[in-house]
Amino acid sequence: MVSKVSRTEVRQEKHRRLRRHINGTAERPRLSVFRSNNHMYAQIIDDTVGKTLVSASTLQKDVKAELEKTNDVAAAAYLGTVIGKRAVEAGIKAVVFDRGGFIYQGKIQALADAAREAGLEF
Repeated sequence: MVSKVSRTEVRQEKHRRLRRHINGTAERPRLSVFRSNNHMYAQIIDDTVGKTLVSASTLQKDVKAELEKTNDVAAAAYLGTVIGKRAVEAGIKAVVFDRGGFIYQGKIQALADAAREAGLEF
């Protein structure tokens, strides 16, 4: 019998492959994105010390209050502007983008474009 690997396991394997090449440093931390069915999460991480420097998600009250839905492209774009503004306030200008094994289109692309417009370079 042929067994099919779940989409989550496929995505996690893609993410592991990406992480072999992508690494966040103090000068250029990693912007990590995770998308669930209902929400999106973004973190800026310094992998040398294993510390999250800035984070934002659609679960946070101030972000959720601005959104009609938390799982569409508009919500992803708003989250990108929020993470970009918080990063610039924290003194972070350049990051490495980690798409988390997700395809770079739709919500992931909207978040990345909005973060670039907010002042992040990647």
